[in-house]
Amino acid sequence: MKASLTLIAIIFFGTFAVAQTTIKEIKVETITENVILIKEVKQELNLEGKVARLYMFKNSRIKKELAFKTKRNRSKLA
Repeated sequence: MKASLTLIAIIFFGTFAVAQTTIKEIKVETITENVILIKEVKQELNLEGKVARLYMFKNSRIKKELAFKTKRNRSKLA
C-alpha cells in the first residue's frame, strides 16, 4: 500500500514539474525572395491514326509478347 501511494505521488508531482517548465520558442527571421521560373513547354501532337491491335487468336505475336514469362515465374519441385 505504501509503495503504491509513493509511486502515485512521484508520478503526480513529476507531471506537475514537467507542466511547469516553460519552453521559449526561438523566432527566426525568414527572408522571402521572389523566384520567377521561365520554362517554355513545347507539346507536339501526333495526329496520325496509329492503332494498336490485340488479336483473338492465341498464337498471335502481340499477345505472346504481352504475356511474357521469366525463369523466376516457373514453379519449382520440392
